[in-house]
Order: sequence, then structure tokens, then C-alpha cells
Amino acid sequence: MVPPDAAYWYSWSQVPGLGPVLLKRLWEHFGDLKTAWQAPIAAIGQVEGIGPKLQGAIAHYRKQCQPLTLYEHHCQLNPDHWVLSDPRYPPLLREIPDPPPLLYYGGNRILEILRQPTPTVAIVGTRDPSEYAERWAHKLGYALAQAGLTVVSGMAAGIDGAAHRGCLEAGGATLAVLGTGVDMIYPQENRPLYYQIHERGGFLSEYPRGVGADRSQFPRRNRIIAGLCRAVIIAEAPYKSGALITARYAAEYGRDVYVLPGHLDNHRAKGALSLVNQGAHLILGEEALLEQLLGHTPPLDPTPFSAPSPTLSLPQQQILEAIQQLSQGSQSVAFDDIVQRVCLDTGVVMAELIHLELMGYVEQQPGNRYRKTGC
Repeated sequence: MVPPDAAYWYSWSQVPGLGPVLLKRLWEHFGDLKTAWQAPIAAIGQVEGIGPKLQGAIAHYRKQCQPLTLYEHHCQLNPDHWVLSDPRYPPLLREIPDPPPLLYYGGNRILEILRQPTPTVAIVGTRDPSEYAERWAHKLGYALAQAGLTVVSGMAAGIDGAAHRGCLEAGGATLAVLGTGVDMIYPQENRPLYYQIHERGGFLSEYPRGVGADRSQFPRRNRIIAGLCRAVIIAEAPYKSGALITARYAAEYGRDVYVLPGHLDNHRAKGALSLVNQGAHLILGEEALLEQLLGHTPPLDPTPFSAPSPTLSLPQQQILEAIQQLSQGSQSVAFDDIVQRVCLDTGVVMAELIHLELMGYVEQQPGNRYRKTGC
């Protein structure tokens, strides 16, 4: 059954500058988003992170928006989705601080897979793996599927594809979290894999149908992979890899992180191996991994990962300056305040903040707040 406030979830998600963190806060503050939509702007301003500028944007948007009409049109194009208040929304994903307000799905088995109480485990890594890492990603996907676990990955080239294929060959259930709409195939080399997953697994995305690939969307996709899973396996990843972003999210969300041992002379393995110093577990074989996954393992120390870099892009410089100005040098700053100050797309800011974390320039604080390191 569709929640009575479903149309309002969509309308709120279209307000410029209002990201997933603030939407979840609105929902928790008012109880449902229909009530929030009808509330006086002063009451909305009581929600942490919604300042005068954003209140003005909300007031302006509400005057010109008809939620029911807008949502009806959206559903004609995207019938298969859940809003965050829907009881069918994946419960683990709902727990994170910034869950997608709308989650789109596809695939013949997606509803069946998500109804099962089967633990979910992600396997991610570089798009350009060594033969050793690709072989082990396939082997681990196969072993997890045989043990009855659901394998989650991002359907990217390299490690992701190998993990999906291993799971499918074992007859298991696999979920692909996409950085595009669920009807888009990216990369094109994975077209046969896409159809296999469509037939025997499922797709999830925070982007509606028809949305193609964009660089800024994939770091945001990685938080969904981490949020969906009990544990995340990094098969192989160099420094600055997107897989390290997934690992960072996993640590923040209290998930366990496992690393496939790699060769020290292999630059593609060094980023993954660095996670061991942050509390990640080394994989010492399929049986040992399954024993750890199916038993009790301690939580990770959520220490931010870092990989210093001497150069910064213009957006990264703007973000650092915004944090410095908003924090007055010592306080942490809310993510949505940073977005408003730099006037960049939310996805771009999220992606650049993650890169700044990996480079050691900023650190994330509880409540999706950020501060410069050394403050």
C-alpha cells in the first residue's frame, strides 16, 4: 500500500537545496511529509539545517507546486519505486543518515529478494583489477551465494561484474545498485550481465528512469551499497578509488569491512590494504570469511581514511573555503549549509567532500556535518 504522504515525498525531493539528510529530519520532526508541506514556514525553520535562505526556497516552491498532480505524472513514468516512509523500503537502508527519499527498483526477483531475511553482503573494487582479484571476486560471489547470502554490487566493470557473475553462476540472489536509472545500461560492456541480473536478480537506484551516467552520481550510489549491507568486501582498490568511498560509508554506518589481501607491489591493491589499519578484516579464505560473516564480528573504528594530494580542483577549493567561512575555523558545518554556500549541485558537493576526506583535508562529524582537519 502506498503511504498517504508519498506525493509529498516527491514534491519535497524537488525543492532546490533540500537534500536527503534534511528530508529525513523533516519527516522525523513532523511525522509525515504531508503535515510538513502544510506547516507554516516558521515551523519548518525549526528543523536543524533549514535556514532563512532555504525557507525562502521552500515557500517559493510550495506556491507553484501541486504535489498530487506532480506525483501522478511522475508515477506514470516511474511506477516502480518506494518513498522512505513505505514499509517495503529496505529497513537497513532507512537507518542511514541520508537515505534516498525515493528508491527506484527493477528486475524480476527484486521484490522476492528484499522480502527474504537473507543477510546482504557487498563486494566492490576497482574497474581495472588484476587477474587474481577478479578471480577472487568471482569466487567470493559464488561462495556467498552458495551459503545463502545476497550479493550486492554496483554492476561496474571489473570487480563488481565478477562478483555478480559468481553469484549468478551459483544460482544465488544478486542486487545491482546503479548510478543511473534502473532502465539504463552502464557500462555497455556489461549489457549481457544487465539482462542476467534483470532475469534472476534486481536493481536499485535513487535516480528515475532515463537518467544516464554522470561522474557525480557514482559516489552517492556507493552510500546505498554500504547502507543496504551487513558487511562490505573490498576485493582490490587503489588510493582514491570509489571502493574506498563505499568502505568509508560502511564504517560510518557501523557495517563490517573485509579486505582481500593483495600484493604490495600492486598499486591497485594499496588503497584496499590501507583499510586494514582502520580496522578492516583480512580475508583468509572462503570458509574463514563465511565463519566471520555468519558469526559475530566487532564493529569498525570509524576513523576517516586519508590519501593526501597536493592539488585541488576549483569546486574542492570552494568547498574548503565555505567550510572555513561557515565554521569560523573551529565548528563543524552541516552538509546542506555547504551546498547553499557554494551554489553547486548536491551530488557534486557530496562527491567532492568524499574526495576531500580521502585526501585528508576534511573529516565528517556525526549528523552529516563536516570540518577541516586539524581544527
